[in-house]
Amino acid sequence: MSKIKQLQEIIDLSENIVFFGGAGVSTESGIPDFRSESGIFKSLEKYGDTPENLVSHSYYMDHTEEFFNYYKDNLIFKDANPNPAHLKLSELEKIGKLKAVITQNIDGLHQKAGSKNVLELHGSIERNYCQICGKEYGLNHILESEGIPRCECGGIVKPDVVLYEEPLNNAVLSFAIDYIQNAETLIIGGTSLVVYPAAGLINYFNGKNLVLINKSETPYDNLATLVINNAIGETFSQIKI
Repeated sequence: MSKIKQLQEIIDLSENIVFFGGAGVSTESGIPDFRSESGIFKSLEKYGDTPENLVSHSYYMDHTEEFFNYYKDNLIFKDANPNPAHLKLSELEKIGKLKAVITQNIDGLHQKAGSKNVLELHGSIERNYCQICGKEYGLNHILESEGIPRCECGGIVKPDVVLYEEPLNNAVLSFAIDYIQNAETLIIGGTSLVVYPAAGLINYFNGKNLVLINKSETPYDNLATLVINNAIGETFSQIKI
């Protein structure tokens, strides 16, 4: 049986699926990943600092205007559209098979594709808030601001994105763990499963089918029911709902 047929059969027979995705889910939408040769981190190196530092809490606090310049140039892809992976996951949710999408991405493409129950471990570019009064702002406020985005009260409007040195949202993490613990099938796609604490979520899975879809190997391949080394959008485009 081909691997696509195996995946089709697992999906057809599963009634409680959870999807956990990383940067590779959005690369087919034209959004570069972080660590590959063509990734965002490589592009940031030309700014004369380490990528991890440029998107860290410390850098945000100490070099706020420079941070926003990097952020707007390298982490926002407003014209990106959902690819077949996003769309198929939305369809699976609509028919009741998929219970949650857990994502490390901040691009909002799962919601753009129609998914409702999306747990964003690293936040979203679509949400921004004033650090003084808490007023919320959309993405356009960030994009249209010159220099540092400001609230009408004068406070800095910070993206609701988890930076280096910042903890994950405990409530989101708790919900993600709960969904994974109760899932019959866990499909993990577009992540090399090396960035923690997110990668550690796989250890909470007690279900029947663990499916790993990624272009390269992961440290957990030996534990999987099915491993597909291919682009996730291309893989999902062959699945019938």
